[in-house]
Amino acid sequence: MPALSSTMTEGKIVSWAAAEGDRVTKGDAVVVVESDKADMDVETFYDGIVAAVLVPAGETAPVGAPIALLAESEEDVALAVAQAKALSSGQPQQQAPAPSDAAAPPPPPAAPVAAAPAPVAAGTKGVATPQAKKLAKQHRVDLAKVTGTGQFGRITPADVEAAAGIQPKPKVAPTPAAAPVAAASSVKAVPQAAVLPPVPGATVVPFTAMQAAVSKNMVESLSVPAFRVGYPILTDKLDALYEKVKPKGVTMTVLLAKAAAMALAQHPVVNASCRDGTSFTYNSSINIAVAVSIDGGLITPVLEQADKLDIYLLSQKWKELVKKARAKQLQPNEYNSGTFTLSNLGMFGVDRFDAILPPGQEL
Repeated sequence: MPALSSTMTEGKIVSWAAAEGDRVTKGDAVVVVESDKADMDVETFYDGIVAAVLVPAGETAPVGAPIALLAESEEDVALAVAQAKALSSGQPQQQAPAPSDAAAPPPPPAAPVAAAPAPVAAGTKGVATPQAKKLAKQHRVDLAKVTGTGQFGRITPADVEAAAGIQPKPKVAPTPAAAPVAAASSVKAVPQAAVLPPVPGATVVPFTAMQAAVSKNMVESLSVPAFRVGYPILTDKLDALYEKVKPKGVTMTVLLAKAAAMALAQHPVVNASCRDGTSFTYNSSINIAVAVSIDGGLITPVLEQADKLDIYLLSQKWKELVKKARAKQLQPNEYNSGTFTLSNLGMFGVDRFDAILPPGQEL
C-alpha cells in the first residue's frame, strides 16, 4: 500500500485493474486506491504475474502493507498462491504484534531468530523482497530454506543476513529514546469526553479515508496557537472588476486567490510557516489552496505559483482542478503543495467565519 499523501496512514482498495493471473509490466496501472485525498491509479514497479490479491476491493490496508503478491515467473505462481492462503488464514495473529515490534528494540544478536510469527512453511520458497533476493545471491543463501519474518511472511534482507550468519547492527541508544515518549504521553494526558452509547436504532457509519483526514486536521489545528482579526473593507473596485471579467468565466474565487498571492509576494513572512518552534520556513513558491466541498468530504486543490499567472490562466487552471477534484482524480502535488489556504462561504450568504488552520500553513 503506497503512501499517496504525507498524511495518509491507510488506503482503501477501490478496484483492481489487474486480476490474478494477469501478466503486468513495470508502469502498468494495476489498482485504484482511495487515499485521504483522492482516488488514484497505482502502478507496479516490477514486471511479473499477479499471483494473489491479498486485499480485495472495498477493504483497507495500512501504508506499507502488501496488497498483492507478484510472481516473477509461472513456476513461482503456485508457491505464491499457497503462501497467500497460509497468510490469509493466519493474518489476524500476524498483524497484532507489529506495533510492539516497532516500539521495543530487538534482543541482543545472540542467535538468529527462527521462531517468527506465522512463518512460511519450512522448505517452501517464500516471496522475498528485491533487496533480499540480491543479498541471497551475494551470500549464496537458498531462499527455500529461509523463514520469512516480514509482514505476511515475506522474506526480508534481515532474514537473509540471519541465514548467512551475519550479525545485525545493534540499535544505537534505544533507551534514551523511550524517555521522551514517556514524557510526551504524560503531557498528552487530556481529559477525554465520555463515549455515550448510540441512540437505539442508530446506524454507525465509519469515516471514509477523506473524512478521517478532515477530522484529524481539525483536532491538530487545536494545538496551533492562532488568533483571528478582521475589519470591513470597501470592495467597489473588486466588484467592478468582477463584473468585467465574469462574462469571460473568471470567478470571485480566482480573484481572491490572485489578490492573496499578490499580497503574499509583498509579505513573504505570511507565506512562511513555523514547523519546529525554533525557525521559519520560507516557501519559494506561492501556492494558493482553496477549499472545495465534494461528495464525502473536503479537499483543497492548489493553484501553484498563483502570483505569476494572470487571472485568465488562473481561471482556466482552477476549472480543471475543480473538475478533477470532483472526479477524485487529483494528483498529490495538486492538493498537498499549498502554502496558503482560502476558504470561501460567501456564496451561502456568510459574511464572516473561522476556518480550520491546515497543518504547516497560514490561512
